[in-house]
Amino acid sequence: MGGPSAEREVSLSSGRGCAAALREAGFEVVEVDASTDLCVRLTDIQPDVVFNALHGRWGEDGCVQGMLEWLRLPYTHSGVLSSALAMDKERTKAAYRAAGLPVVESVLARRDEVRARHVMPPPYVVKPYNEGSSVGVYLVHEAANAPPALADEMPDVVMVETYAPGRELTTTVMGDRSLTVTDILTEGWYDYDAKYKPGGSRHVVPADLPQEIFDACMDYALRAHRVLGCRGVSRTDFRWDEARGLAGLILLETNTQPGMTPTSLSPEQAQAVGISFPELCRWMVEDASCDR
Repeated sequence: MGGPSAEREVSLSSGRGCAAALREAGFEVVEVDASTDLCVRLTDIQPDVVFNALHGRWGEDGCVQGMLEWLRLPYTHSGVLSSALAMDKERTKAAYRAAGLPVVESVLARRDEVRARHVMPPPYVVKPYNEGSSVGVYLVHEAANAPPALADEMPDVVMVETYAPGRELTTTVMGDRSLTVTDILTEGWYDYDAKYKPGGSRHVVPADLPQEIFDACMDYALRAHRVLGCRGVSRTDFRWDEARGLAGLILLETNTQPGMTPTSLSPEQAQAVGISFPELCRWMVEDASCDR
């Protein structure tokens, strides 16, 4: 847990929650704040299984997965290739398109170019193409005269995608089954605070949706999980424009290591279908392996 990414604090919260749940489930747990000595630490500990509660770069993008494969330590969640693929939002979209899954138009552009001019007609969204948790997301409204003033902390290359209006929906996949659909209600953008601060958003689970839309979310999430080669638990996020019916449902991204904090969506979805948090964590440990 922890690590050096922009999502370090979320990962620490996930890690603490998972460690408590695993102890409740009867496991002996050692908590490791991932640093540059991680390989040495794991070699000393020699765990039976590594429960990966890292988020963001290094922990969710195939890097730590490759190290764990090298050490031959069984680990949770997705393997090297699917982790790297899902972390790259533009390549994820290419995989979705190849599988016939609906997405909006997007381009990769240099940060300075996005600051200088509208690289696509507003409204659009600018985001890092390899971070999660709504870190560094800019919404450019239809009436915006000027391009966005991106912070210097944004990467040199960013993703610009057509803004998809509508409701924010998400579905967790656990192994080979979709769990349920959550409708995420916020005031404005579902940003970092809305995701992780108590009261930042309200979750309706299961979502009150037309059956066709609910079923499509369940189907699309499982197809996304499979086309990206995910393992263990993943979560796919959607936008749905009610005015357009099924044609208004599009995939945003797939999270190969969904948040496991007290306000997180995947544990809440598991709970909604009768799987307690300790049971979910136990299943993830028992599902762990190398060669993922």
